[in-house]
Amino acid sequence: MKRILFASSEAVPFIKTGGLADVVGALPKCFDKSAYDVRIIMPKYQCIPDRLKELMQYKTHFYMDFAGASRYVGVLEANYGGIIYWFIDNEEYFSGPKPYTEWHWDIQKFMFFDRAVLSALPLLDYRPDIIHCHDWQTGLIPVYLHDSFQGGDFFRGIKTVMTIHNLKFQGNDNSLVFQRLSGLSDYYMTYDKLLMGPDGNMLKGGLVYADAITTVSDSYAEEIKTEFYGEGLDGLMRARAHDLRGIVNGIDYDIYDPATDKDIAFNYTADNAPQKKLENKRALQKELGLGSGDNRFMLGIVSRLTDQKGFDLIAYVMDKLCQKDVQIVILGTGDQKHEDMFRWFAGRFPEKVSANIYYSEPMSHKIYASCDAFLMPSLFEPCGLSQLMSLRYGTLPIVRETGGLRDTVEPYNQFTDSGTGFSFTAYNAFDMYNTVLFAHSIYIDHRDAWNRMIGRAMNKDFSWQASAEKYREMYDWLIG
Repeated sequence: MKRILFASSEAVPFIKTGGLADVVGALPKCFDKSAYDVRIIMPKYQCIPDRLKELMQYKTHFYMDFAGASRYVGVLEANYGGIIYWFIDNEEYFSGPKPYTEWHWDIQKFMFFDRAVLSALPLLDYRPDIIHCHDWQTGLIPVYLHDSFQGGDFFRGIKTVMTIHNLKFQGNDNSLVFQRLSGLSDYYMTYDKLLMGPDGNMLKGGLVYADAITTVSDSYAEEIKTEFYGEGLDGLMRARAHDLRGIVNGIDYDIYDPATDKDIAFNYTADNAPQKKLENKRALQKELGLGSGDNRFMLGIVSRLTDQKGFDLIAYVMDKLCQKDVQIVILGTGDQKHEDMFRWFAGRFPEKVSANIYYSEPMSHKIYASCDAFLMPSLFEPCGLSQLMSLRYGTLPIVRETGGLRDTVEPYNQFTDSGTGFSFTAYNAFDMYNTVLFAHSIYIDHRDAWNRMIGRAMNKDFSWQASAEKYREMYDWLIG
């Protein structure tokens, strides 16, 4: 029996702010339980819904020296979907209405979490073969394992995997503060280890000391070795290229299934998708107060509204798009300038633009099921999950060819009648605009080709099984 412990700052269904939670919650379910004992450890946030807190049972507690004080560490346990979750409890660090708060405080609380994870393991009578660390919040686990947890037999030989979900976020703080809080010696505060400029860097520590590194698509694994995408760590990525691999994310096909989805107005399969998607479109037009019309080309956007996601491109051509027979449905929150931009266009073109500046899981499913195409023109995209969801629902993605978008969306070729969506290469507003117009022309003038593309998109398999097989190969390679 191989034991794998996932360490993460979030996991569905307990807490979610982005795709990281989907990955951590879904992947462990895909392993053969007779061969792999996969568990998850994460913080016990005060903002976890009460109905989920009721599943947790007290397991143990202890006190741990951290940042100059003796601090309480509680551990609770829950079994959800056949997976054991452990929760690190400390009210000082994990209270509040959101999992992430002020940057410097977040650095301190996840340093606490990383040390607490390792300190708790002997008391839980669980010695993992591999600790699989996700993103910067868990970056010090490989470092601490290399440092102060090497004394006894319990920790010796435990391997670590560091998965980069987004290299832009690294967990850095002033080196003097960083060193004082982390408790690490001068040995670690050098440029070949944790130091980056004037700061200590949690993610860099994990990338230096982990036994293997993964990221969430093949293309992104190559991109982060370059200066443009490497966020200052491209040299380290090139140095560790032998230990770096890209494994594309998947989605939970039980949750995202248009045949059984309770959140959408009309269920459907690949066989009857064109007609049923049209009925879903009419229902969404009515619900959101958009103009009716079966031939209106409906674009969906479900996203954080940030520059990374390409919203500066959309803002540049939004007025031109609104002059066309196009409807745009937006769901998400983010930068004020983008929120205000969409609200303004929704006020000016109420029949064409619906700006839903909040997040709702049921509304996201309605958008995936109802729209004709899904717009995702990201500046960079490590993997992306929204395009996988839109493919699953037969809503054809319009994407920029970067990272996981390039790996998962096959551009339409009208001469070979192939493809599952549309793409453009340069980060340019007019290239995006022209690609939208091209998609619109296929939708209007070549509906049979469009409908065949829907079928191909829905028959693609981006469930977790293929990805889980690649993780299994890596685990087996590490453990031997």
